Amino acid sequence: MTKETKDGYIIDFISGKEVKATPEEIEAVQVFAKQLVEDYGYPKDHIQTRPQFRVKVRPSDTKKEYPVDIAVFPNDKKQEDDIYIIVECKKKNRKDGKTQLQDYLRFSKAFLGVWFNGDERLFLRKVEKDGRIEFEEIPNIPQFGQRVEDIGKFRRKDLKPTHNLKATFKAIRNHLAANTVGATRDEVLAQQLINLIFCKIYDERFTEPNDIVTFRAGVDEEAKEVKDRILDFFDKVKRKYKEVLDDSDTITLDANSVAYVVGELQNYCLIEAERDVIADAFETFIGHALKGGQGQFFTPRNVVKMMVDILDPDDEDLIIDPACGSGGFLIEALRHVWRKLDAEGEKYHWNNENLKEEKMEVALNKIRGIDKDYFLSKVAKAYMAIIGDGKSGIFTEDSLEVPKNWGQATRQKIDLGKFSVLITNPPFGSKIPVRGEDKLKQFELGHKWKQNKKTGEWEKGKLKDKEAPQILFIERCLQLLEDNGRMAIVLPDGIFGNNQLGYIRNWLLNKARIVAIIDVPVETFMPNTPTKTTIMVMQKLPKNKIPKDYPVFMAIAETCGHDRRGNLKEDDDVSKISTKFSAWAKENKFTFIKV
Repeated sequence: MTKETKDGYIIDFISGKEVKATPEEIEAVQVFAKQLVEDYGYPKDHIQTRPQFRVKVRPSDTKKEYPVDIAVFPNDKKQEDDIYIIVECKKKNRKDGKTQLQDYLRFSKAFLGVWFNGDERLFLRKVEKDGRIEFEEIPNIPQFGQRVEDIGKFRRKDLKPTHNLKATFKAIRNHLAANTVGATRDEVLAQQLINLIFCKIYDERFTEPNDIVTFRAGVDEEAKEVKDRILDFFDKVKRKYKEVLDDSDTITLDANSVAYVVGELQNYCLIEAERDVIADAFETFIGHALKGGQGQFFTPRNVVKMMVDILDPDDEDLIIDPACGSGGFLIEALRHVWRKLDAEGEKYHWNNENLKEEKMEVALNKIRGIDKDYFLSKVAKAYMAIIGDGKSGIFTEDSLEVPKNWGQATRQKIDLGKFSVLITNPPFGSKIPVRGEDKLKQFELGHKWKQNKKTGEWEKGKLKDKEAPQILFIERCLQLLEDNGRMAIVLPDGIFGNNQLGYIRNWLLNKARIVAIIDVPVETFMPNTPTKTTIMVMQKLPKNKIPKDYPVFMAIAETCGHDRRGNLKEDDDVSKISTKFSAWAKENKFTFIKV
């Protein structure tokens, strides 16, 4: 039975005691305590949080006035003279946090220290030289049972998956933003991190289990040595991942920054991490690089999953997102198909090699994405490389461009009328209109429409000078689908309620069967944008196959799992909708038509 806590309190991960739910406690102490156990392997009974271990403020201090947030010992006896690591989690800046941590180490027996404030972290080693105490920054702390000298000397089989990459990536981003020489823009830093992640993935894939990994930063290594090794390695990586990385891609971070990133990531095995863990980490890092100027916002995970679950793709579907951004919909669709293959493999007793081949087949040949933003399409390729083998069907193009103007590689993999599943959240906004006669004349919705006062019918008129992208995307999405193909799209509410846009609704009813209309709350895309949105699910059908009268699933989600500031909340109607849709489909005997 779960213990109920008083309002304003949480249960401490280590001691099981109630502690005040301060931001420091939630964002730093509890996060790092979990990492010590789950990622570094320290047993809970070697760690003390409550009651707090205390150290002296000065040599003459007999009361030991400094309480330590987390104290780590070499055994479960937790004797004062044996203290091994001190973790300080005060909400200070890096300089003050480092000074305070040095004081704690100076007046205790501990010789390793961590400062972590929820945003940044720092690892220190205490060294006594000629009777003086000195401190040096180190890449990380040892895992349980490992010596300090062994930091960075990992064999491939020693690397562990993690549940806490979000905190690690947040710390990396904040450290680089504050300390990197020569690159301060978030987009530049994010591209650099992606390059380093490719080095990490390559190292994990192609290092034998008993061999020492190349992606490492030793405790006594100079930063320059680490960077030189990674730069040499990156040349190999570019040859392997030429589908994603260009010859012009370089690692330009200074040596200290490279060593820092390597030190933070070297313990982990990224390719064995849960996919949501990787996605969280990426979004934490590159979210800073997206200001939404081109309508670029992450679709919340629960919305993505709900849309994919309703479309329910399988391994025979050819899937596309024509505004794929960083790849969230495609990754979730791939994972959905993989789960089905896992179930099938279990049912028919496939061996692991066969199952792996089936999964790779889907990743390589059944997933396509387009985004006109080079940076975002590169992030999407990085996702696919982490879970696949580096090749991908992601292309940097303008989906609304005349298809014959796309690059040759894109034209070979993407064509109109070929896809059975489409899922997308296109860019919105009158501030980013689509212009140009060649582009607009591809689309019936690129024309002016007016309603005949006598008949009430909508009639197509002259070509417009410009149009908002979300309107043209509706038509391009249907053009990409084959007959009977199904799609889910996020659209601004105006499409559904604005009288002047009635022609769009009329046009749609003649092109597709509307399957579902799902109203999501205004908070869904906050804090990035307050645009109110609705999700539409439809199936493209020839006009003579569209029923005259049919049921439509309608739902209103009043909560979306976070508030206007983006803070997580337990109330989440969005996550329940796909289950409600399944029940509705069963009751109405609804199925998507398949050829």
